[in-house]
Amino acid sequence: MRHNLILPVLLIFVAGAVGSIAWSGNILALPLSLAFPAAWAMSPNRTTVLVVSAAYFLAASRGLPQGVAAFYGIDLWPGLLLWLVASVAFVFVHTALWTQREGWEQPFRYLTAATLMAIPPFGILGWAHPLTAAGVLFPTLGWTGLAATAAGLAIMTTRHRPAAALAFGGFWLWSAANWTDPTLPTGWYGVDLHDGADLGRDNSLERYRDFSATLPEESRPAHEIVLLPESSFGFWTPTLERLWQRQLREADLTIVAGASLVDDAGYDNVLVSITRDSSRILYRERMPVPGSMWQPWRAWTGNSGGAHAYFFANPIVAVGDSSAAPLICYEQLLVWPVLQSMLYDPDVILAVGNGWWASETSIVQIQKASTQAWARLFNKPLVMAFNS
Repeated sequence: MRHNLILPVLLIFVAGAVGSIAWSGNILALPLSLAFPAAWAMSPNRTTVLVVSAAYFLAASRGLPQGVAAFYGIDLWPGLLLWLVASVAFVFVHTALWTQREGWEQPFRYLTAATLMAIPPFGILGWAHPLTAAGVLFPTLGWTGLAATAAGLAIMTTRHRPAAALAFGGFWLWSAANWTDPTLPTGWYGVDLHDGADLGRDNSLERYRDFSATLPEESRPAHEIVLLPESSFGFWTPTLERLWQRQLREADLTIVAGASLVDDAGYDNVLVSITRDSSRILYRERMPVPGSMWQPWRAWTGNSGGAHAYFFANPIVAVGDSSAAPLICYEQLLVWPVLQSMLYDPDVILAVGNGWWASETSIVQIQKASTQAWARLFNKPLVMAFNS
């Protein structure tokens, strides 16, 4: 009886350790997540698979309870509940598709689970996806590197997993020894802010007047486009638009910043582009945070409120002479938004966030590491702007 428990306990421990370390915010640790499919395939029964999947996902998303508590100013219990609910999709998909049958069926079923967790509807909660490690293992190889990683993940579910692990290990060591961060494109400047919870909540004109007055002075002449974090413009209004344009009247500068655009049914989480002569809504977030922002049940019950989700809309946008792939906050944890954007071969990736609520967790570091990995995989310059 004790012998029968050793393997399940070991696999659960490995899954939890892999989830915790791989998703610690250290980009070079991401390839550890490639051990998860091996633990999935080696599980002796469906109950073990359920616990193995939960251990991996809960360890990878361990910062969620504390972050939710900080965001809402409440105790940990609601955050713990959301943490468990968020794991249901991942656990359900991997448990339902598990099989003991060897041969082609295990790798096929795992790749099916990985695909389901990469695209909606399950991909809405598709955090901690092992495919993200492709950017560390195969930088600059793009879709070829992604396919190689997917093939390796499939092999990790077979009896040939030692060979796949050795190959992954070799690519990992080579990449770690030669690693370079994504480049910053010429003319771009990402501004990190440290405004805490006030960003996007303090909508006084005095604050925006002071903020907008200092920005052109801080931007060096070589910078033509300045990227500001999510929520930097708060609620976007004609009054705020005129204020910024007045402040930019002497500056040959484009500012791209996060804002909220309110309508009768709710609001859009957007990026706004503004110059001294014009402004426009540049991007509408494809996937706002489920629960706290995206609340589709409100519409189902005839109520308004919550952020709109645009799923597959505006994968790239034009900024100046460049095409850009924007990723706002939560989108940086998912797979389909960045892959959809890469289909259009953008010139640059833009990543913004407002992570003050996660300052005591590794969530923002994980967002940055994930985005950097995708940027290196597709060899794209990256501009980031976060508020803490």
